[in-house]
Amino acid sequence: MSLLVPVLTLPGWLGSGPDHWQSRWEALHGFTRVEQHDWLRPLRGDWSARLEEVLLEQREPVVLAAHSLGCVLVAWWAAHSRHTDRVRGALLVAPPEVERADLRERIPGWSPIERARLPFASTVVASSDDSYGSAEHAAALASAWGSRFVLAGARGHLNADSGLADWPEGLALLRPLREGAFPQDAA
Repeated sequence: MSLLVPVLTLPGWLGSGPDHWQSRWEALHGFTRVEQHDWLRPLRGDWSARLEEVLLEQREPVVLAAHSLGCVLVAWWAAHSRHTDRVRGALLVAPPEVERADLRERIPGWSPIERARLPFASTVVASSDDSYGSAEHAAALASAWGSRFVLAGARGHLNADSGLADWPEGLALLRPLREGAFPQDAA
């Protein structure tokens, strides 16, 4: 019997294709994707309600593995849900700067980003050359959210185009969250 808790993956805008590390982790490790109704025109309220619904269906606390807009979703959901105890931790990869003018136009309704401290352990991972969000922006979010911050080097948006394949480094960052090795105050 494994001591590791289940993992829910939260893709960003447009979802995660078959070569994305989230999709590969789902296939290799049995993680479960939170499927959204509309990946093309994401609505923050709808996505948050769907996350809440899936979490209420879980038998035990989970760890969230979010990418891009999924990170912004986690912060928003956590600030508004009464069920945050259903999440043990979160890996938040490549949070985008949705408050930037170009992204606000492409993905309306997701600004401002919720900056309240997360009520569970979390790690933010960023790249030094992500066109959707700077490392400085990700570090500031990590600080606001009370998250551990990891700079992954020059890896683009940390998606399929980054050539991460099964992304073992990301899995290594996820493991302590699943094991409960990062208490909230350790961030």
